[in-house]
Amino acid sequence: MRTLRTGAWRVVELLTTPLVPADYLDVIAPLRNPAVLRARVEAVRPETATSATLVLRPGRGWLPHQPGQYLRVGADIDGVRLWRSYSITSRPGDLVTITVSAVPGGAVSNHLITNARRGMILHLEPPTGEFVLSDPRPAKALFLTAGSGITPVMGMLRSALPDLPDVVVVHSAPTPEAVVFGAELRSLAAAGRIRLIERHTRADGRIKPADLAGLVPDLFERQAWACGPNEMLDDLEEHWAGTGLLRTERFRPVLLNSGEGGPVTFAQTGTVVPTDGSRPLLESGEAAGVLMPSGCRMGICFSCVLPLREGAVRDLRDGTLTVAEPGDRIPVQTCVSAAAGPCTFDH
Repeated sequence: MRTLRTGAWRVVELLTTPLVPADYLDVIAPLRNPAVLRARVEAVRPETATSATLVLRPGRGWLPHQPGQYLRVGADIDGVRLWRSYSITSRPGDLVTITVSAVPGGAVSNHLITNARRGMILHLEPPTGEFVLSDPRPAKALFLTAGSGITPVMGMLRSALPDLPDVVVVHSAPTPEAVVFGAELRSLAAAGRIRLIERHTRADGRIKPADLAGLVPDLFERQAWACGPNEMLDDLEEHWAGTGLLRTERFRPVLLNSGEGGPVTFAQTGTVVPTDGSRPLLESGEAAGVLMPSGCRMGICFSCVLPLREGAVRDLRDGTLTVAEPGDRIPVQTCVSAAAGPCTFDH
């Protein structure tokens, strides 16, 4: 019987060549394969005029996350699979939710907000990230967020609020209507479960660290978590320097303007892209129609590495210069590097 089954499977393989039977099974049951992690969209919920929550059912192989972590989501757009990172806003054990905010010119965020529907299949990678709650839980917690920086914090609040006896949330958004999870946060505040301080920046301007002492008198008695724009996080890290009480999460790396640039040649296609040194190589290439590997776009996951064959590039985070001589193959992270003169990549 085993011989018959093996023979029958080989016949099926011959009939389905160049694909294999598993490829057809993946079409019928896309969540079945633990080696290829996918998720099905179960629902889409609008949050604000420019953001929406996607409820995902992960397939086999999904690993439970820690509140505050993020995952990488792959979406097939015009025949190209693009990956972006999104914080998980659901509790471990529930269906997974991510909340996507539209980014001007953002291929994936705008695609998901516009096109995501129940039944859509997305590609996933396992949850990761170190922006998580401490164990044991703090007696006093402070969350400082702005814009979509509320997303990892909402995952923490939904998961661990019963274990957090004293919580202050300071959140900034342009207007009351632009507050992601605004109704839920205000409901938690009305029930006395958190103390919520909203700042609407179009009317009142951005909160500065000097403002916090008046808003949260016991500021430095609290463990603090902050997520939002880089400028805000830079100020907070300076204010908390040396205390060991603040953890931050950045959605985008801090980039310097190298002020240089030059033509970037992609050797395998012969494509030459002019650059001014102010944008990451990844963005410059994509703007010129060059398909490049990418992942978190923050210099963390190393999915965007390409070999530099010749020329110079500058790391936009710290200004470090990398130079390749003819014949070299120096790995470069294209999401956080810019041309510092003419350069050639093996791509």
